Amino acid sequence: MNKKTTSPIPDIAEALAEQIFSEQIKVGEWLPREIDLCDQFKVSRATVRSALHTLVNKCIVKRISGTGTVVRQMSDWMLLDPKVLGWMTNYGRSIERFETEMFSFRVAIEPFVTSLAAQNATASDLTKIEDAFEGMNAASKQVDLMWKGRSHNDYDVAFHEAIFEATNSLIWAQLSHLLRPSITYIVEKSNMSADELQDSMERHRQVMECIRLRKPEAAYQAAIRVLDRTGQDLGVKEQNLLSPHLLLASSIKNST
Repeated sequence: MNKKTTSPIPDIAEALAEQIFSEQIKVGEWLPREIDLCDQFKVSRATVRSALHTLVNKCIVKRISGTGTVVRQMSDWMLLDPKVLGWMTNYGRSIERFETEMFSFRVAIEPFVTSLAAQNATASDLTKIEDAFEGMNAASKQVDLMWKGRSHNDYDVAFHEAIFEATNSLIWAQLSHLLRPSITYIVEKSNMSADELQDSMERHRQVMECIRLRKPEAAYQAAIRVLDRTGQDLGVKEQNLLSPHLLLASSIKNST
């Protein structure tokens, strides 16, 4: 007896997000009508409305009664929502503004977070940071940049997450999980030659050592050097972004 097979219901919200974040449907443009989406995806109107509701809740689109659904300005999007960050990471690689602003955000917070980690890290925190670094180091020496089933980029992201957790602040630790997709995006986008990779490894090692030796000011400076390397690899004009941190680091040093 033949069994009936049913096609899986497509994830309409995901499909529409891909079109929006890849700029197939641009800011200010209208989504297809509900009835057209029903025909396109072979689903019910209720399913389409549920998908649109998801995008409305993330402030990606706005529904206007009697008119349709329009894509909102990017400044309205809930970019720190994990789902939205995932969409931006997966589909928004052509949006240069995201890359620049995400890097700018990292520059704004990571030196401070690293200095906090140098003050508050426990033995367990240090072990996580060191394990991630050792994984990075081992993977960097492999042709395929893999070690023990994980990539160099995986260990790199784990290294930064471990630093956030080492602050022993609930807020900063949660923020690292929230930012994971964007940190992954920046790490993966930072294509490096063998020499640049080794330079990056040395800068990460200095961060680890400053945290281990409980030197918050030095950790702050070391984090800036890691971000400087990242900025170079991304081709971001990072000098203006890093200047305020260099001044702040200098003022901290002079006040101690």
